[in-house]
Amino acid sequence: MANLKAFFDAATNTVTYLVWDPSTRAAAVIDPILDFDPNGARLGTASADAVIAAAAELDLRIDWILDTHAHADHLSGADYLRRQTGAKIGIGAHITHVQKAFLPLFGAAPDHPDGHVFDLLLKDGDTLPLGQLMIRVLHTPGHTPACVTYLIDDMAFVGDTLFMPDYGTARADFPGGDSATLYRSIRKILALPPETRIFVGHDYLPAGRDHFLWETTVAEERARNVHIHDGVSEDDFVALRDARDRTLAAPRLILPSLQVNIRAGALPPAEADGQVYLKLPVNRLGSV
Repeated sequence: MANLKAFFDAATNTVTYLVWDPSTRAAAVIDPILDFDPNGARLGTASADAVIAAAAELDLRIDWILDTHAHADHLSGADYLRRQTGAKIGIGAHITHVQKAFLPLFGAAPDHPDGHVFDLLLKDGDTLPLGQLMIRVLHTPGHTPACVTYLIDDMAFVGDTLFMPDYGTARADFPGGDSATLYRSIRKILALPPETRIFVGHDYLPAGRDHFLWETTVAEERARNVHIHDGVSEDDFVALRDARDRTLAAPRLILPSLQVNIRAGALPPAEADGQVYLKLPVNRLGSV
């Protein structure tokens, strides 16, 4: 059975996972982050370095860096980890649709929406070896067209598609997102064996809970998820999800995050003055 260590980032409510095969020490990192202070536009690597340090302490070899999707609420640490460890970066193959939508927003004409900045573009049903274990890829779009779930032993790493049962589900109003598609993807996840452990990509504190959680099960989600428990029809879910999404503001870090994350966590190239810039296109976000 695979072993796991979780790292919770309070600044973005993000959970990064280090998963490994105890017999071979082969490891994967799922949804790593870069630290980013938007007030001073300062980047840091403390969160990613903590994962690297834990892997070293546990005598692990990081083979894979896996993003569940192009996150809109934190900067991916994938490229930094790749440079530090030599591991390969994987993401859902439909990342090209996300790149096509967002690259022009940042004036990134020299870049191409072909996914080449990632090492692996993963499709539904693809597998990756993790020592003597196997990582299986389940395409679960709806939040974004590129969302995937990673299945390892009895664990499902669902990214933003599902949250803890008392918080619900992902928004579906980003470009390429769709609430009906999200419903069907979640039903694919909830068709897994009931004892399957679900590890979410974020946790927030809903009313009535005073501590962060990131592990649940298929059975718990089917019984108690406030948006999509058993008995909620697709029509009911779409109506609820779409109404809720109309009330939501854009994520605070969506603009710096996406221009980095569609590049596998790499910063944009330096401009003529040698400086790297993260751009804030004015009055453009609603046009993509």
